[in-house]
Amino acid sequence: MATPVTLPSLPPTWTPPSEPASSISPFVQRRLIPAGAAYLAHIKRTLNNLTFDEHDKQLEEEQKRLELLNADGLNGEDDLGVGDEEESPELLLLDAKEWKKQDHYQVLGLSHLRFKATPEQIKIAHRKKVLKHHPDKKAGASHTTNDDAFFKCIQKANEVLTNPERRRQFDSVDPLCLSLEEEDPSASDFKGREKDTAFFFKTFAPIFEREARFSKKLPVPMLGENDDSKESVHAFYDFWYNFDSWRSFEYLDKEVNEGSDNRDDKRYTEKKNKSERARRKKDDITRLRNLVDLTLNLDPRIKRIKQEEKEAREAKKKTKGGMSAAEQKAKAEEDKRKAEEEAQRKDEEEKVARAEAKKAKAAAANAAKKARRQQRAADADEAAPP
Repeated sequence: MATPVTLPSLPPTWTPPSEPASSISPFVQRRLIPAGAAYLAHIKRTLNNLTFDEHDKQLEEEQKRLELLNADGLNGEDDLGVGDEEESPELLLLDAKEWKKQDHYQVLGLSHLRFKATPEQIKIAHRKKVLKHHPDKKAGASHTTNDDAFFKCIQKANEVLTNPERRRQFDSVDPLCLSLEEEDPSASDFKGREKDTAFFFKTFAPIFEREARFSKKLPVPMLGENDDSKESVHAFYDFWYNFDSWRSFEYLDKEVNEGSDNRDDKRYTEKKNKSERARRKKDDITRLRNLVDLTLNLDPRIKRIKQEEKEAREAKKKTKGGMSAAEQKAKAEEDKRKAEEEAQRKDEEEKVARAEAKKAKAAAANAAKKARRQQRAADADEAAPP
């Protein structure tokens, strides 16, 4: 039984509150429309005659179905066949601090596309890798793998490849491209195969296709075929001997020490980086020039063109307007005679010049002797007693 409570009496100084200055608005009747997730759940249970437990079970099954449907994280989008390359143990052990040494395309599973990968393919490949290697998925597992570090490598690869300028810098020093450059052929590789036309085109055609992507000027002429015309061959070599490359080497710059506020250190590092970029650019131009030189020396089309030009000259000699053998011999003798006369004239001029120089030297010596005698005589007069 509840105990009655006696309220205290009001103090003598208490006064009732005054009436509010403003009046209360009148009551208005409004129509309320049921809505919201709770109402929709109620309707579903009512229509399907479900209990709360049955309804919750259906929600769980639907959630599982959606997770299976979107297991790749693409929400039904076309995955474009990217991001599924097998990851080697060496790749998974990459050090996130050494991100400049990693192959960003390989990290995202785009090794088969590389510089041809589109922004959409990079986006999808990154999403797949994140879903597979996100640290949250490893939260319950023991930290015996390098997943956290590899996840950072994935993020850095995406950061570089989604930035057009930084991707261009990375493409300039693409590890695969650099390794292929080291395998470029030399003259010794063609020893004994100078007449093997098929081997020439099989060797050099892929190289110029690889280098063409660095050209500022488009379209870029390719190596072509053995039966190309003289004009086409000359146009090819004219383009590649004047090749204008956008390739740069900023990606290999050394970073300024973290936490260093010394402006002298920063200026020194920037100066060294600028010097290294210029050196690498010069080396790359030289490498490409040597490659074009080698191609020109081994090109069977050049030999064919020279042979055709030789035959054309010989045919011209046999025509009516051409010079006969006797005329050619006479012209050669005349040229030889003129050359001998010119050499003799220069020899005589040199002899005259030497003689004049000898005379001038003798005159200068005599003048010096005379001046010394006069000086001695003057000294003797001054030394004589009065």
